[in-house]
Amino acid sequence: MFHNDLPALERAAEALDIGTLDTYLSSQPRILNTSATFHAPLMLSAHRVKHLAKIPQLAADAVMFNLEDGVSEAQKPVALRLCAIALSRLPQSDKKLIVRVNPLDEGGAEEIAFLAPFMPDAIRVPKVRTAEEVERIAAMVPAPIEIHLSIETKEAWLALNTLRVDPRVSTFYLGILDLFADLGLDQALIAPENPTMRYLLSHFFVTTRALGVKPVSFVYQDYRNEAGFAAWLALESEMGFDAKGCLSPKQAEQVMAAFGQDGAALARAREIVALFEAERANGVTGFTHEVYGFIDEPIYKGALALLRGAE
Repeated sequence: MFHNDLPALERAAEALDIGTLDTYLSSQPRILNTSATFHAPLMLSAHRVKHLAKIPQLAADAVMFNLEDGVSEAQKPVALRLCAIALSRLPQSDKKLIVRVNPLDEGGAEEIAFLAPFMPDAIRVPKVRTAEEVERIAAMVPAPIEIHLSIETKEAWLALNTLRVDPRVSTFYLGILDLFADLGLDQALIAPENPTMRYLLSHFFVTTRALGVKPVSFVYQDYRNEAGFAAWLALESEMGFDAKGCLSPKQAEQVMAAFGQDGAALARAREIVALFEAERANGVTGFTHEVYGFIDEPIYKGALALLRGAE
């Protein structure tokens, strides 16, 4: 992606040489990836040139350029520029390219203004609290860039069903560690069998889906613990989730294996729709199929909703 510029960009990034990085900035028109069917948004620290250079080869179907946690104050201006350069070098991507900025009043507003000409597919804003704040974000983010929100404060949790103030608010991410800290809860409760945790996941999932927003489950910090991660994926899949934040390529592979089976589900939905519509044309709205069992209008409507969501 960076081709022959890679060594020079690495040197400039390591030296915090903003002037040199600015010479590489060139906003180009981008064809935005508007897909809502991504499963494995993989977090990449935007100040690490080698990580950004690997984007086209990653197994993940979404990439999260991180400007917030894990990027020091000194490195944030570097990360911002490298993010913009990477976007300009990816005028079209089969991976959804999302930028996680800092909270609005901690540099996020300025980052949104800087990135707007480089047209990320989506901008994710952390630490939101109110619908009024989301309205402020919507005024800053130019269309058609999507708006993604981190749900990680107690105020956002209480206001969850009010936060879709704009049609471009398309995705919520559950920030479980920050939410637990804000609620004063022991992080030892973050376990698949814990009833409080199951309540939080189910409430977040159902409320978010009812708003017409995509719910993305929380990042699992112990990225070397594949068995622990698999246990969460099994629970989340059972609940209906189809996306989970990832910290490593291996986690992204696990998520894609667990959730990335859209083809079979969509093929089944298409066949159910075709079967029902053919029978309905003959006046039959309830019948048994040898493969799919009993099909009636509610089953048909569910299949149709799945297809429309994928579109």
